Amino acid sequence: MNASHDCGRSVHSRRPSRKLALSLATLALFQIDHEAAFANDASTQERPSIKTDRSQEDWSLLADPKLRTQPLDSLKYIPLFSSNPDSYISLGLNLREIFEVSDAPAFGTVPANPADSYWLQRAQFHIDVHLNENWQLFTQFEDVRAFDKTVVGPNDANRFDLRLAFIGYTQETDAGTFRARIGRQDFAFDLERFVSLRDGPNVRQSFDAIWAGWETEAWRFYGLVSQPVENRDDDPFDDRSSGDVLFSGARIEWQLSQDIEASTYYALYQRKDAAFLAASGEEDRHMLNIRTAGKYAGFDWDVEAMGQVGKVGSADVLAWAVGARTGYTFQNIGWSPRIGLQFDMASGDRDADDGRLGTFNPLFPNGFYFSLGGHTGYANLVHLKPSITVQPSEDLTLMAGAGLLWRLTTDDAVYTMPSVPVAGTAAGGSPWTGAYAQVRADYRFNQNLTGSVEAVHYRVGSTLRDAGGRDSNYFRAELKFAW
Repeated sequence: MNASHDCGRSVHSRRPSRKLALSLATLALFQIDHEAAFANDASTQERPSIKTDRSQEDWSLLADPKLRTQPLDSLKYIPLFSSNPDSYISLGLNLREIFEVSDAPAFGTVPANPADSYWLQRAQFHIDVHLNENWQLFTQFEDVRAFDKTVVGPNDANRFDLRLAFIGYTQETDAGTFRARIGRQDFAFDLERFVSLRDGPNVRQSFDAIWAGWETEAWRFYGLVSQPVENRDDDPFDDRSSGDVLFSGARIEWQLSQDIEASTYYALYQRKDAAFLAASGEEDRHMLNIRTAGKYAGFDWDVEAMGQVGKVGSADVLAWAVGARTGYTFQNIGWSPRIGLQFDMASGDRDADDGRLGTFNPLFPNGFYFSLGGHTGYANLVHLKPSITVQPSEDLTLMAGAGLLWRLTTDDAVYTMPSVPVAGTAAGGSPWTGAYAQVRADYRFNQNLTGSVEAVHYRVGSTLRDAGGRDSNYFRAELKFAW
């Protein structure tokens, strides 16, 4: 599954070594045994939690030797000055092993084996340095590989490289907290529809950026200027900022109550040599985004809308998108079933000759918003997906859903992730794109180890079939360890 504008390249790789997978399992079993031994120790409940963004973790509580109860805690908190517990070094590790099968990537319109099965592996190591309560120096290295994949793109492999490296500053006052970062870092907005960590593909998205913000108990204001990092897999430490893309903006977040929030942001997306079906040239998009999310009396919702205006070459841009996820959870019934409904709509270009471009640009989308199969891009679509989620135990979650897709206009193409038009689908055919069935299971073995499996079957419509596409089957099994 690729989520990049860059073209993949054919490679031949040997099977991965099982040593890393065996080490991951050994670490997990040791962790389970050790947690059981300390299950009755109340102090273990006070441990910091491992976060998706590892730079947000605070291990200063381990300054108290009595709380260092788990293996290698001496490496989670390495004091720098005995007189200041907020000055320390913390080490961490992420390991992810994936087995993936996709028999028709992009509906079979890109090169692949008839039954392309392969292994994806991501290993990350970070060093988090805190100098008192104000300064932070965070560095993360990674080694990301794809084994036996027919076409390996920049989102599949990134052998030993620097993923994150930034200096952060925090200053707390009675009125609020000021935060700033400069360097290579992550951004993730809301449900990550349009700005994401890109955790679905093997290689995450990072940015070389300057970021600063001010936050209070109810409000958060911040701005950023950034260039996305281009991932290369030719030599170690060869990733560079993209000189062709600039992403900047300002954002406001408002916590209306404990369970309801709202946000809005303005962003400017600038790209050299952009290419769309109806326009090409320098791209300048001004974007306004609004969102609200929350839960009340068993109901939950997340609704987001974005409008885009600007220029691509000589064409004027007028594009938009709306996304919504809603649901109701039966809290007093066994397994806490949640009935969900997802609705998405994004504009397409209705006339290639009118001097106006209507194709929505999804910016930096994640690889799992629709499904991990990567079939659907967030442009020129109408998407409706009912689902049901149950939780048989505290650590196990099961989900089943069915997605229905149409093109908003038949004058524009069908798009795959992130915004790649399928050749032969524009200017005609049926609005009906196809339908897919999705099942997924997530299991939390302990605070360090999680696993998931997902299967997707996509049945294409006549327009895709006439363009050479075919039905697709996708399967993925994933194991993640974090320390």
